[in-house]
Amino acid sequence: MALGLGALAWFAASGIAGAQEADNTYTADAMKYIAAGLAMGLGALGPGIGIGFLGGKAMEALGRNPEAAGPIQTNMILAIAFTEAIGIYALVVATLIGFVF
Repeated sequence: MALGLGALAWFAASGIAGAQEADNTYTADAMKYIAAGLAMGLGALGPGIGIGFLGGKAMEALGRNPEAAGPIQTNMILAIAFTEAIGIYALVVATLIGFVF
């Protein structure tokens, strides 16, 4: 479904889906916003998967050794912060694409 929506957005932005040719300014703006959306979506994919695996393994470790809850939680929060920083970089890049370029 995502591939179909992406193809539809591409056709609409390039003027293929419409009856008349799209203006170059509108086409450039549409491509810019599609690029910003792709940058944010793909940039958030890795951190989302990483945080999911990290949380799952931390819960597994807590289940095996409940006495080590403090150090496991501290390390988990620190690793989540580092992983989330990558998603924030993707947000900054998407914002730059959307508003600056």
